[in-house]
Amino acid sequence: MSHTQKVKRIGVLTGGGDCPGLNAVIRAVTKSAISQHRLEVFGVADGFLGLIENRIRLLTFDDVSNILDRGGTILGTSNKANPAHFCTGNDPAGRPVFEDVTDRAVRHVKEHGLYALVVIGGDGTMSGAAHLIQRGLRIVGVPKTIDNDLMHTDVTFGFDTAVAIATDALDRIRTTASSHHRVMIVELMGRNAGWITLHAGAASGADVLLIPEIEYDLHKVCTRCADRSRRGRAYTLVAVSEGAKPIGGEMVVDRVVQESPDPIRLGGISEVLCEQIANRTKLECRATILGHVQRGGKPTAHDRVLATQFGHQAVELIMNGQYDRMVAVQDGRITSVPISDVADRQRLVPRDHPLVAACRATGATFGD
Repeated sequence: MSHTQKVKRIGVLTGGGDCPGLNAVIRAVTKSAISQHRLEVFGVADGFLGLIENRIRLLTFDDVSNILDRGGTILGTSNKANPAHFCTGNDPAGRPVFEDVTDRAVRHVKEHGLYALVVIGGDGTMSGAAHLIQRGLRIVGVPKTIDNDLMHTDVTFGFDTAVAIATDALDRIRTTASSHHRVMIVELMGRNAGWITLHAGAASGADVLLIPEIEYDLHKVCTRCADRSRRGRAYTLVAVSEGAKPIGGEMVVDRVVQESPDPIRLGGISEVLCEQIANRTKLECRATILGHVQRGGKPTAHDRVLATQFGHQAVELIMNGQYDRMVAVQDGRITSVPISDVADRQRLVPRDHPLVAACRATGATFGD
């Protein structure tokens, strides 16, 4: 029996945070598998949590119709469920108790007869996928994150949408900054990668861009704001990544989610900066945390197209027997890379990135 004859059923899941374009991938995987290869496709609810709890259902052609432009994920997702490090409750002192329940997840995949899994997610999800591969599952990954921080792919779907939303917000806040002669600080997502802030800041012409990869000098940031005010430019627009930090300082932590495999939640740097700049410069200053609006709503046309290409390519990799690989874009071409090369790694903004240089050349400062 040939390899393609062995493939009868595949599964698909979405892990980590929601992201514009997830439904477009689910649609492409399901429709490509059914129409081209006569496969059965099963959707796993809520990412790895659905594997652990055995919540897996058949997806039909109709189930994935008319979802191309829909935000979020029809399958649901979870950023707290890692089979290798799963919170099963609390001890008497209230501390979370973690167990390795990988065998349970693997058993459920086999019970449903799933020959392979398409796992859609970011670096954390790919790390979980790498662990499941070691336990014998056949997996193909699809890179998803608005942060654009996965290794070995030039872009991830969701990033273009997030940048468009962030740029629109910065454009809108600029008018308020100008009208009221204020320093306006907009905090953007990205964790400890500054891609969204770099691109949205460049697109909106932000005066100050603060990203995690380039530690800033608070004195230089304040000086730029004060200088603009003295030169008659009566406002300053600051775009700051949630993971930005001053030279020798730490990132601002919003909260710690103990039961999560990635417990640190960043947030609040804009409010800290707002108070510091106002106190030092005596300028009127306001902070806006854009938050989850960046990863909600309809994906852009670019992300729909990219997600469709990724989903189709994931099925082709399965049918060609190329497992344990993640679909990627390199030099404008769809390709694939080993998931092990992506797991537990993060693609950050190089200090000498051409867009950093372009922003500096056109008058922006990174506070360094």
